[in-house]
Amino acid sequence: MTSKLNPYLTFDGNAREAVEFYRDVFGGELAISTFGEFGGPDESIKDKIMHAQLETPQGYTLMASDTAPGMPFSPGGTITVSISGDGEDGLRDFWAKLAEGGTVNVPLEKQMWGDEFGQLVDRFGVPWMVNVVQPK
Repeated sequence: MTSKLNPYLTFDGNAREAVEFYRDVFGGELAISTFGEFGGPDESIKDKIMHAQLETPQGYTLMASDTAPGMPFSPGGTITVSISGDGEDGLRDFWAKLAEGGTVNVPLEKQMWGDEFGQLVDRFGVPWMVNVVQPK
């Protein structure tokens, strides 16, 4: 198996909603395991996500979970998910869907280096950067 680097996002009780949203954005197969499925005795989290993994048609892997009781939750402060590719990769559509209900910090538009680039924070508090490489 080839090594892969995958973003792993943590949510404060709404991981299922978030990963289903990302599946709607990117497409693909979503596998979800709950704390209850793995024998977690705490009734308050039995339906919360212990691990979710989205495998997209583009070859992206996005992983996520809910924060377990007693663990701190610090949304978005130390990571930004970045997607780069050419215009044929559907990046503009991903951008539009991620922006729904979120906050656009830098609009997706041509930048000084020649590519289209934008930054946003989606409705779940996850920061994203999208770079659409322009033909040279």
